[in-house]
Amino acid sequence: MVEQSVSAPAVTVAIATVDRGPHLVALVDALLAAPTPAAEIVVVDQTTSHPPEVAARLAGWAADGTVRVLRQRHPSLVRAMNRALRAARAPVVLFVDDDALPRGDLVAAHAAAHAEPGVVAVVGQVLEPGQRPIARRHRPRGRHARPGPWRDLDFRFDSSLPCEVWTAIACNLSVRRAAALAVGGFDGRFVGAAYRFETELARRLRRAGGVVRFEPSASVLHLRAPAGGTRTRLDHRRDPSPHHAVGDYYFGLLESRSRTEWLLWAAARMARAVRTRAHLAHPWWIPPKLVGEVRGLALALRLHRRGPRLLPTGPSEGGGR
Repeated sequence: MVEQSVSAPAVTVAIATVDRGPHLVALVDALLAAPTPAAEIVVVDQTTSHPPEVAARLAGWAADGTVRVLRQRHPSLVRAMNRALRAARAPVVLFVDDDALPRGDLVAAHAAAHAEPGVVAVVGQVLEPGQRPIARRHRPRGRHARPGPWRDLDFRFDSSLPCEVWTAIACNLSVRRAAALAVGGFDGRFVGAAYRFETELARRLRRAGGVVRFEPSASVLHLRAPAGGTRTRLDHRRDPSPHHAVGDYYFGLLESRSRTEWLLWAAARMARAVRTRAHLAHPWWIPPKLVGEVRGLALALRLHRRGPRLLPTGPSEGGGR
């Protein structure tokens, strides 16, 4: 499965978007103005209706071939990213959130990291407004250093030091297309906000023999837009739906090596969900949040019983060049 390369591969930039038209336009403009252009830009558009100016920009880009726009009626982050993965024409697919902006030469940095032998996924640096990179060496301790669900989850993506990791963040993540398809792509059982779905893929890639590298020179500014994307529902801190909880419980079920470890994971998740400053300030938010956590846990158990939903590993459309 592991690919060897001595030169930087071509890169498809893939953007899954929902209700963030102005942010999407800003991101595409930045990518088009970057020092190193992408081989192609693929947008999986899950928005029902864009503002007229956004719709006009997207239509213009699609008409002149600047951007490939794929429409998807029912929003799903995992389904959209799998669709882009299969449709991509370059050997490396770089996923960037629709509310992120590249810092420096993003495409070139990802491509250069993929030129290293054995690398099948590259996780880039992620900064939020006002945040600066920190020279923090990754030294996981305790449960974060051992196999199991907590492994490397203490990793800080604002680090300025490269290393190998067992975790990922989808807003700035590139994969070798062939390697990702060979292990089935992103698991479609991650529904709702799909928390930790990208880390689950990174671990499958590592178990298949690949290297997952954190590369700080591949950096984005993550704006964390307050609406759109996975934030299309009620504030998750008081949401009784399972939308924001199910992914974390499902991940724990996949990664735990024993029932005891899974119970510890679930208990820690449920406690962490309501032990926040917001819940201390608004204690009446705790009951609906706990309802959402219990519903998320129950849904995760049902999904886990069905088994992972992975892409077929045979030939598919698109391909590397």
